[in-house]
Amino acid sequence: MKGEKITGVKLLKLWDLLRQETDEDHPMGTQTIIKRLGEMGISCDRRTLYTDIKALQDCGYGISCIRTSSNEYYVDEREFDPSELRILMDAVEASSFITEKKTKEFVNKIANLAGSRRAELLKRNIVEFNSAKGTNEHIYYIVNEIANAINEHKKIEFCYFDYNADHERVYRKDKKRYEVNPYATVLSGDRYYLACYDDKHGTIAHYRVDRMENVKMLDKEITENENVKNFDITKHKKQVFDMFVGEEKTVKIKADKKLIDVIFDKFGFVKMQESESSVTFSVQVQISPMFIAWSCSFGDKLQIVSPPTVVERVREHISSLSKLYGLCDKE
Repeated sequence: MKGEKITGVKLLKLWDLLRQETDEDHPMGTQTIIKRLGEMGISCDRRTLYTDIKALQDCGYGISCIRTSSNEYYVDEREFDPSELRILMDAVEASSFITEKKTKEFVNKIANLAGSRRAELLKRNIVEFNSAKGTNEHIYYIVNEIANAINEHKKIEFCYFDYNADHERVYRKDKKRYEVNPYATVLSGDRYYLACYDDKHGTIAHYRVDRMENVKMLDKEITENENVKNFDITKHKKQVFDMFVGEEKTVKIKADKKLIDVIFDKFGFVKMQESESSVTFSVQVQISPMFIAWSCSFGDKLQIVSPPTVVERVREHISSLSKLYGLCDKE
């Protein structure tokens, strides 16, 4: 049993050495491997090294050999290739809800999945997005507690805060704890949100995860009703703007053809009626101040056609801006 344990440790150390320090561009020769294992207190020779590597290969570990007078070995199979790791690293760098400290830790962990040699190259080529990073160092704990509650179908409670001009936390409801039914965590823009159902108000609500504090899973089953059963997070995210909720309506929109890509990015591949210079389509959205502002952000390139109540909301928004900037006669 003792011999089997030593052999197991030896194989783990050998695999870890090759995984961390080799790739197809940086193979490691037999003598170098034997020396490195010796520095770890593990005795090895050419014959036993060959046997150990063969044992790892037979178990499915991706180790390749370059046949020379002194064989060279490298790991040729990894869970992620460098381009995939680059995407993950950039996503972390661009995410505002992750603190600077956690960003560095996260980026290092991702880079190290490529092995130590490529990790250094990946980290040297990092582009810092200059995002305004969050300051809530408990973000991982919060996400983990939410995920556990969702999996266990339990309610959660938490405190929620904003910041004042001095960057001090100002707690909503005088620090009274919120109690909600968690549905999902949603990444919108570069912010992370909890989508949940509020029993008290009977509505879907969103809370920024980095503004939550003292999150705790409760020993209470989530509320079961039609809102819960019919909730579709994919559909919901298409309907809301910057996670602001409102009354759901079907809105008819006319837009310049130059905005087709923008429309598809937001709503997916909706059906459109096409004319020479414009397209017309209908979508279900939640009418919030952010949706109204979005509809006006394209100037004369996009127009809300119906329903009349939403058109009137747009007119009121434009009128209020005109008054604010002195573009119309004061009443």
